[in-house]
Amino acid sequence: MTAANSTASLLEARALSFLRQDEPVFAPLDFQLRAGELALVEGDNGSGKTTLLRMLAGLLHVGEGELRWRGEPLQRDRCAGEILFLGHQLGLKADLSPCENLRIAAGLHGCRDGASVAAVLAEIGLRGYEDEPVRRLSAGQKKRAALARLLLLPATLWLLDEPYANLDRIGIALVNRILETHTAAGGAALVTSHGAVSFHGGEPRHIRMHA
Repeated sequence: MTAANSTASLLEARALSFLRQDEPVFAPLDFQLRAGELALVEGDNGSGKTTLLRMLAGLLHVGEGELRWRGEPLQRDRCAGEILFLGHQLGLKADLSPCENLRIAAGLHGCRDGASVAAVLAEIGLRGYEDEPVRRLSAGQKKRAALARLLLLPATLWLLDEPYANLDRIGIALVNRILETHTAAGGAALVTSHGAVSFHGGEPRHIRMHA
């Protein structure tokens, strides 16, 4: 998909692998991701999909191979704020409200132009729950509170591990719309999903994980 394509890669992996007890978790990967592109990371359970995303986010060290961001070796401190990871652990403080969680995130990374905490919570479907402690929200509402960061923060690359989990049909459609808007504006995303992804923004790339 190349809605806002660029000849230069945002992210590039060269013979990339991750080692656990000196053994590779997955076969070496080579791929590029450019502005305006979505990539689906596919593979069986245990194939290393989550490990790959955590490595791209800088949470795990590269075992073998090379990762490059905007043509330079990827260093987490240099791309802070440009890469946003959303995993199975949603990164929300349970005793704080969605509003308070978002304000903390914005204080660390800033906001998109024209975005506000109140506006993104309304768009994500949490109007009326802005000040409710996260621990009192349903699983789907917690997921929406985490997804709200995508709308608020100015990250270019999204790394989304099972973003459709715990969402109903309306929530799934919302994620697809958010992804389409993001890539159309020149952003990029890597997504894992066990279910079928109904994405209407063009044909995504496919990154297949093998042991």
